[in-house]
Amino acid sequence: MDDRHGGLAAILSHFLHRHFLVLLIGAYALAALAPEAGIRFGGMVGTINLAGVEVRASAPAVMLGFLLFAAGLAVRGEHLRGLFRRPAALAAGLAANVAVPVVVLLVVVPALVLWPDLAEVRDLVVGLVLVAAMPVAGSSAGWARAADGDCALSLGLVLLSTLASPVITPAVLAVVGAVAPDGADESLRQLAAGGAAGTFLLGWVLAPTFLGLATRKMISGRRADAAGPAVKAATTVILLGLCYLNAARCLPAAAAEADWDFLALVLAAAAGMCGVGFAAGFGVAHAVAAGPAQRASLVFGLGMANNGTGLVLASTALPGSPAAMLPLVAYNLVQHLIAGMAGRRLKGGTRVDDIANDGRTDSPA
Repeated sequence: MDDRHGGLAAILSHFLHRHFLVLLIGAYALAALAPEAGIRFGGMVGTINLAGVEVRASAPAVMLGFLLFAAGLAVRGEHLRGLFRRPAALAAGLAANVAVPVVVLLVVVPALVLWPDLAEVRDLVVGLVLVAAMPVAGSSAGWARAADGDCALSLGLVLLSTLASPVITPAVLAVVGAVAPDGADESLRQLAAGGAAGTFLLGWVLAPTFLGLATRKMISGRRADAAGPAVKAATTVILLGLCYLNAARCLPAAAAEADWDFLALVLAAAAGMCGVGFAAGFGVAHAVAAGPAQRASLVFGLGMANNGTGLVLASTALPGSPAAMLPLVAYNLVQHLIAGMAGRRLKGGTRVDDIANDGRTDSPA
């Protein structure tokens, strides 16, 4: 019976990941056409006490916490032990993951003041900065593995950027906030200085990740791996639901009052920023003389951001600016499209669309 259930879970996991992009587009389409359930469920808010600190809890935050718990549960000991076998590639990748998007924004943001609608500029800048401030997406490890990437390096980029996010994210918000236009600068400085971003990341990113790591240690890696396909299928469904909940707050207004110029700007900005990240991955790989496996891990690690976290942070800390979520929604779609193209290049033209089929990396997109 257990074998049969495990086989069904593996089949479902394979199906969900093979068709993830189509399902993601479907979730966003549902959010635009039928947002009522997402708005109602996503609006459930409370507070919890975490070691004496009051942390704002919402349905999307709890879902995000489960995704990070699952990510920690999937981390294998041999991969942890291999994290620092290639310190040059890991250090260069982590540094570029922070520096490249910040440099891009420091160049682009001042030019955006030429856009005639300052309210749209504010929302676009806040959304792009949140993308830049997020850790590496867990799904990048799945894409890298499908392209014969270095699993230890991919895991290092995801795990270490996630663990550092309570420090890095507020710093990025503050740095870019210094050059942001009126309105956006205030929101970003408030997030950075007020502690909202750091508290959120500690409560809903760092704590669940460590809990997942500890749970794997307690129940043994063998049992955790046996549950991998079922956990992976569950995390994919929850991730799609999380995308629906967050998109329900911004896509209906964008669809009802379509400002095609602004939507085109959002898509172009997200695609440009994402493209630079993927290109930086190739550049860093060349700079550290990385082999093919390391190159794949660096390309996907630098190109893909954890926008599940960004979307929940935006909805939690900036409830009055739903349009600020549009750049994250756009980036989330674009990064998987570009990942497919990058995967084909890394594999010499072979299709790379079988994302993380062995259940070792369960993390937000």
